[in-house]
Amino acid sequence: MNLNQDITELISQNHLLRSGSDSFKTQLHSNAHMTHLDKGQILFLAQDEADLFYIVQKGWIKLFRETIDGTQAIIDILPQQHLFGETSIFEEGHYPYSAEAIEPTSVIALPIKILKGEIESNSKFSLAMLSSMARYRKQQDQEIEHRTLQNAPQRIGCFLLRLVDQTQIGPVTIQLPYDKTLVASRLGMQPETFSRALTKLKNATGITVKGSTLEIQNITDLASYACSACSAEFPCRDLKKGSCGQK
Repeated sequence: MNLNQDITELISQNHLLRSGSDSFKTQLHSNAHMTHLDKGQILFLAQDEADLFYIVQKGWIKLFRETIDGTQAIIDILPQQHLFGETSIFEEGHYPYSAEAIEPTSVIALPIKILKGEIESNSKFSLAMLSSMARYRKQQDQEIEHRTLQNAPQRIGCFLLRLVDQTQIGPVTIQLPYDKTLVASRLGMQPETFSRALTKLKNATGITVKGSTLEIQNITDLASYACSACSAEFPCRDLKKGSCGQK
């Protein structure tokens, strides 16, 4: 698949970009370019001037901020099709976080001035932008609630539910998308806490773990366990919608 096919497909799959005008999409096509990143390569740093926003074409991008002592606070880890860097428009033209590839990754880079122009000229698109930001804010609110109310095994269970089709019946085998240390950081845990919590989750729900491969015997049982501390506003167990933290 060439770049033009990639950008066409990714635009059509992205809730925000597909709501733009035809001229906007044409400009994206004309100005898009692919950037390939090695594992551990930094794409940009927090407070860098933002001239581009990005779509993950393949691989995984880690968004993070650093504390004064150099500790990383992971904001999100984004898979294929996800947009990032676009909110710099509302951050005085600077990226609010740093971005790093956690495996060999390709991203499509797009000029942010094209996005800004569409926001200024297309009210429908502006509303889609606000809707996109509101959905992401709801996910962040959900994660804050989960860190407050869920124990560590439940948070891991919720994370696993994001990786599967929750309407499936019967055993499901999944592969952790990145190493367990990063999963632990993403969930706000130390690696040793993650290991102990994963053991407790295995004992409570019957999942099996072999390295980075996990087999879930019963998705409904896992959802019931993971969401027992969720509020009615942010349930994990809505199996039809698969709402557990998904964007």
